[in-house]
Amino acid sequence: MNKKPPSLLPVEEAQARLFAMAPAVPAEIVPVRDASGRWAASDILALRTQPATHLSAMDGYAIRFADLPGPFRLIGESAAGRPYPGSVVGPQEAVRIFTGAAMPDGADTVLVQEEAARSGDSILLAGEGPRALGRNVRRQGLDFSLGDPLVASGERLTPARIAVAATGGHGALCVNRRIRVAIVATGDELVPPGSALTGALLPESNGAMLSAMLADLPVEIADLGILPDRLDVMTAAFAAVQADILVTTGGASVGDHDLVRPALEAAGGRLDFWRIALRPGKPMMAGRLGEAIVLGLPGNPVSAFVTALLFLRPLIAVMAGARDPLPRTSSAILGEDLPANDHRQDYLRAELRDRHVYASSIQDSSMLRTLARANCLIVRTPGAPAIAAGEPVEIVTIA
Repeated sequence: MNKKPPSLLPVEEAQARLFAMAPAVPAEIVPVRDASGRWAASDILALRTQPATHLSAMDGYAIRFADLPGPFRLIGESAAGRPYPGSVVGPQEAVRIFTGAAMPDGADTVLVQEEAARSGDSILLAGEGPRALGRNVRRQGLDFSLGDPLVASGERLTPARIAVAATGGHGALCVNRRIRVAIVATGDELVPPGSALTGALLPESNGAMLSAMLADLPVEIADLGILPDRLDVMTAAFAAVQADILVTTGGASVGDHDLVRPALEAAGGRLDFWRIALRPGKPMMAGRLGEAIVLGLPGNPVSAFVTALLFLRPLIAVMAGARDPLPRTSSAILGEDLPANDHRQDYLRAELRDRHVYASSIQDSSMLRTLARANCLIVRTPGAPAIAAGEPVEIVTIA
């Protein structure tokens, strides 16, 4: 009597179990210029106030609003980094001022130069002038004040967040160290890209694809190449790995030549879960080998791509300190009808164009050209009913 196959694990449950396996990664201090793409390991607070004093937002003349409409007597100049050296601006006095320059004491408003006429040291109103007290002035603390939160722990350090941290007085930031990822392909049919091909040999593409998928993440990648379908060779290779994450592609199913699971166990590791209610990518497995997490991705390139998007990238983000590690989804309008879905969560290769999304007509997981042409994936939850063109669908942008 045939044994009942193990039930498939829902995608969200598999992600939660994988993230629960992630070990704590030590933090380190890096210069702000080297922090791009990392995640803040602690809250980043302002060490100073910005602006530190009142600044001019325009080129013009610093005056007292109460003295309008003038005329004014020019008594000096204030430029960025070179404030007016005199004392308080008095009645009917003006200081020539430039954008970003400190407002002199006593002045509270800037008359823009386009609305001023100068004759020697006399400044006359040549337009409507400022209509309110404080016009064209950036007040002290307009952006932030000493002690204000600038970046929360777990937020990614984007260029804008790096800029605000630097402006806030930080020359270095606390982040988790880079994640060490070892990538290995398995299969007797595989040869390195660019090799001469004979018979049924196939260029190995998953290694290059995965490296490209991780290029924006804080990782150190070790490419272990291709392992043949031999249990002893795989076992020895797995046992020698020194990494935070070991990623294998191929050999994750149940065929006679699918040896990743037995090799993992022979090397002293253990399987945590296997078989996901996912299409493409059902055979994915996850386990532990010493201190490393082992992620066994399917060999079909599209399946490897989808499982890396849903599991590998988020796992790295979690270990690197991300507060929100999962790929972001958005809504799009379906361009063509889609049939009802079965018990697996589908990620359909699709193209978003003219604000409508169209699923590729063939979704075979071995077809890379459809993936190369796709710029998003349509997400179809298990048991989703048929849906007509014009209805909204959830998508994940991939290009």
